[in-house]
Amino acid sequence: MATVVLGAAWGDEGKGKLVDILSSSAQLCARAQGGHNAGHTILANGITYDFHILPSGLVNPSCVNLVGSGCVVHVPSFFKELEALEKHGLDTKDRIYISDRAHVLFDLHQLVDGLEEVELGQGLIGTTKKGIGPSYSTKMTRSGVRMADLFNHESLETKLRRLANGFKKRYGDLLQYDVDEELARVKDYSEKLKPYIIDQIPLLKSAKESKANILIEGANALMLDIDYGTYPFVTSSNTGLGGVLTGLTLGWRSIKEVIGVVKAYTTRVGSGPFPTEQLNEIGEKLQIVGKEYGVTTGRKRRCGWLDLVQLRYSHDVNDYTALNLTKLDILDEFTEIKIGVEYSVDGELLESFPADIDSLARVQVRYETLPGWQESTTGIKDFSDLPSNARRYVDFIEDFIGVHIKYIGIGPSRDAQIIR
Repeated sequence: MATVVLGAAWGDEGKGKLVDILSSSAQLCARAQGGHNAGHTILANGITYDFHILPSGLVNPSCVNLVGSGCVVHVPSFFKELEALEKHGLDTKDRIYISDRAHVLFDLHQLVDGLEEVELGQGLIGTTKKGIGPSYSTKMTRSGVRMADLFNHESLETKLRRLANGFKKRYGDLLQYDVDEELARVKDYSEKLKPYIIDQIPLLKSAKESKANILIEGANALMLDIDYGTYPFVTSSNTGLGGVLTGLTLGWRSIKEVIGVVKAYTTRVGSGPFPTEQLNEIGEKLQIVGKEYGVTTGRKRRCGWLDLVQLRYSHDVNDYTALNLTKLDILDEFTEIKIGVEYSVDGELLESFPADIDSLARVQVRYETLPGWQESTTGIKDFSDLPSNARRYVDFIEDFIGVHIKYIGIGPSRDAQIIR
């Protein structure tokens, strides 16, 4: 049976840590969507590991890992990340595979991503410029290249030249790209890549039939979903439960648990609406104390209070069976803590999180103010030992959303987690 771990807000919630913990009992850990724009940091055995395209389950030496069909893969970055893990002493041999149906993200896509952001000017999306959007675009226009296509060099050359010509017609001399150089690089790494490419369908079928513990690691988060996020300030894949079902051949009957991961406050990287953002000393304090820098880009994250309207919407879309509340310890020093509980626009109360970006820009947030606890939560192992106001904060969230908070993070290390 499968456990699915999903980001419940705008990403960077700490999904990788929970995946790392849960992978200790998993035989298979899989990514369903996204690319190397994702970023997870895991602290295990005193070593910090950064993950991007690779599943975090690689930290567990007995867990097999899969990059699923719904992903887009930049092969040089895949190998670079593998090498970095191996330098830390992780043995990844025969434990990481890529679906032959996953799409290839070329250097060409990355160059185009930067040009598209320039075109947008002040309305830029704030992408990581990793080529994710252009790669998914070519997938959807049926002009993309899949992993299975990399080993037929003649056919590959035709497809990549056609892609390059199409982009060249659009961007002209702005696109500085040598298709022959990239073709040469692909031919160089294709043989090295071959052992990693598999048909995921038999692998997942076998795992289901043997009743293996399967762990699905979501990338990005629900509010960056191409359909349900703050469009167009989103990523280019389905980051919610829907993306898991299409990116991996699991079937809904195989899913036992869907865990939404959310910080005790809210952060966002890049452009787009953020109703509870605090452009003041509160936001600055959250950013500094929480060390809010993007794993993938190093960009400062925008910070604000926890938004329960957004979290309830996320639950309505993904139907969580449990929540993981992370970084509760970052709030240890606050005298009072606010929580967004209601949206209104022009005096009219909103029933849910609005799709219209213009409305979101005018949203007025009503907050509930709770007293802080102003004492350290570091090292606490049991919920009952948390300060009373910290327990009150957790209970308030749980009651508002109607979902049990099963995991509470109180630090970056693997064992800094309360399980209820």
